[in-house]
Amino acid sequence: MAGLRLGPLLRYVDWETASTATVWIEADRPCTAEVRCADGASGSSRTFAVAGHHYALVVVTGLTPGSTTPYEVLLDDRTVWPPEQYPFPPSTISTPPIPDAADSGEGTGPGTVRVAFGSCRWAAPPADGHLPGRSDPVGPDALDTLAARLAADPDAVRPDVLLLLGDQIYADETSEATRRRLAARRDLDEPPGAEVADYDEYTCLYDESWRDPEVRWLLSTVPSCMIFDDHDVIDDWNTSAAWLAGIRATSWWNERIVSGLMSYWVYQHLGNLSPAELAADPLHTAVHATPDATEAVRHFAAGAAADPTRTSWSYRRIFGRVRVLMVDSRAARVLDEQQRSMLHPREEEWLRDAALDAPGSCDHLLIGTSLPWLLPPLVHDAEQWSAALCRGERGGPDGRWARVGEALRQRSDLEHWAAFPKSFERLTELIREVAEGPEAPATVCVLSGDVHHAYIAEPLASASAPGGTPAARVLQLTCSPVHNSIPAPLRAGFRFAWSRAGRLLGRLLARHGRIGPPSTRWERTDGPWFGNQLMTLTLSGRKAALSLVQARARKSGTVLELAFDRQLTDDTPPSFSQSTKR
Repeated sequence: MAGLRLGPLLRYVDWETASTATVWIEADRPCTAEVRCADGASGSSRTFAVAGHHYALVVVTGLTPGSTTPYEVLLDDRTVWPPEQYPFPPSTISTPPIPDAADSGEGTGPGTVRVAFGSCRWAAPPADGHLPGRSDPVGPDALDTLAARLAADPDAVRPDVLLLLGDQIYADETSEATRRRLAARRDLDEPPGAEVADYDEYTCLYDESWRDPEVRWLLSTVPSCMIFDDHDVIDDWNTSAAWLAGIRATSWWNERIVSGLMSYWVYQHLGNLSPAELAADPLHTAVHATPDATEAVRHFAAGAAADPTRTSWSYRRIFGRVRVLMVDSRAARVLDEQQRSMLHPREEEWLRDAALDAPGSCDHLLIGTSLPWLLPPLVHDAEQWSAALCRGERGGPDGRWARVGEALRQRSDLEHWAAFPKSFERLTELIREVAEGPEAPATVCVLSGDVHHAYIAEPLASASAPGGTPAARVLQLTCSPVHNSIPAPLRAGFRFAWSRAGRLLGRLLARHGRIGPPSTRWERTDGPWFGNQLMTLTLSGRKAALSLVQARARKSGTVLELAFDRQLTDDTPPSFSQSTKR
């Protein structure tokens, strides 16, 4: 008798026809998975097998536009979800009104889209079990707390989509419970020690992350989009050519990267795809054509690890007149020191085409990249300085300063967009082109995480786009972590990096690296905020509002406290300045 091992996760909801969705599950044996909705919509799929685990991504069809319908999951015609005496509300699928019926009204009207986002969720529970947040060594989990609040209040407004911007799991920072499971399989005194080593160990991390009762319910009823960051594989993944050469020389890396990409495809990437993209995906077809798809998925992942140009992890999603571009800023890098690029040329071309496609067809463009585009000025200049040293601006690429730059880059995590200077400039120009082009959207927002604090940064203002048309407001919205910590010295360091003194120190580093001023200047308009937190964009017509909530442990229990809530748009939104003074 088949049982439900993990899930269900509601992944994709079609905003164009409002009639289809996808639901991901993991079963404990081969079976037929079926999703049945109260409104008569349904879908089914036979599971596919990878390394002894059994999965299905069920395409649900026949949904009613503009509705919210409960659903259940059946395995071989036996209901397994929701379980008996389930303490949470029914899992539901919500669809928008069909596009020609939607308006662009305000508030809770059909034209409103709510996008919640964050990154860096270390999912391990407190050592003494599932207790209030004050028992948790890194503080209360913001995603868990959001789920509990939504479950407790049936009238609470739910996000239309949850963007998880990286570090959904921590392959290199395992919990005590996971270490016990690893120790039962192998000797932790041998590399990679208490880090995960293979596909089966990766499944332990997803178990730990997605079996949390509140989070499991939330992911069953709020659609999610995901993209990896470094800890989904290893800290500082693909920092540089020297980093990659060093780790490839180890005995354990090949299995780690191949298993990491295998598990990412199964657990995260597959659900990012639309039904049409699934139908066109050769690997998705292949895994259903064999009783055991392990070798097919392994071959794909090994090819992606050896040659990043063989696959693309980036993707595009449409929510009415909101366009979301989720960008792979890890696996797609070019690491040759003289040609460093955050994205290889094909990936960069995809991003440019997707951002500039069909002018006037979206009111808001959201670019999801795990790594911030606009950083604290000192961090930005330090990253550009280290990149300049490594490419030989002081003493050549084999000189002492190049070695200093590489050591600093690896020890200090200097590997964001600024550490790829030409990529930073090209992304800046692309955003400028969108924001100041004909029929520009109202906002262009870069959504990021990684840096374990939250802030809002903005290029300084110019009056309007060419021809007098108001330009888009451009914002860097950074929100991290969802559930992790940041040591007090790093908090102080980030505050200093935003300060006037930090800016001056950054410019000194830039001069030493013979770096000219950046093509745009920016400022932090709000923040920094520290803690476990989530941001939510509320987009209605051409209006936008942003809120930030933080999970706090109080005597009455764990609560979400509002730290920021503000309108982002007005009649004359600002855009880039052509000035080079920062």
